[in-house]
Amino acid sequence: MTADDKLFQLFNEIGIIAQLSGTLFERVMPEGMTLAQFTVLNHFVRLGGERSPAQLAAAFQVTRGTMTSTLQKLEAKNLVDIAPDKTDARAKIVRITEAGRRMRERCITALGPKLADLSQKLDGPDINAIVEPLQRLRRELDRARDD
Repeated sequence: MTADDKLFQLFNEIGIIAQLSGTLFERVMPEGMTLAQFTVLNHFVRLGGERSPAQLAAAFQVTRGTMTSTLQKLEAKNLVDIAPDKTDARAKIVRITEAGRRMRERCITALGPKLADLSQKLDGPDINAIVEPLQRLRRELDRARDD
């Protein structure tokens, strides 16, 4: 098996895992929350600060229209605040609200029993051995995205 074949196999497994884990997560999330909405909240908690809708669309590699739709749903739930940009009247700035931070925690808490179930099947050393190479791969793909 060539290195390209192995890399394809890796991406294939990641794709399947992403689909399965996304479905698992959406099944346990609080009513009305989607994975896309959770990932925006998680992005803000993880990285802090504020972003424009265009910056968020670029970060998630989705269209501006898709991001605008997600942000409008989050704003309707008071999970983000969308305000005019003080430096550019045509632009908007998005911030997570305290309710958004609490919702992110509720989503993670709801996933807890499923994670506990999985941790019975995968031990700490297995998880540690997987996480670091995946983080390196993510960093490389993140750098390549901007090329």
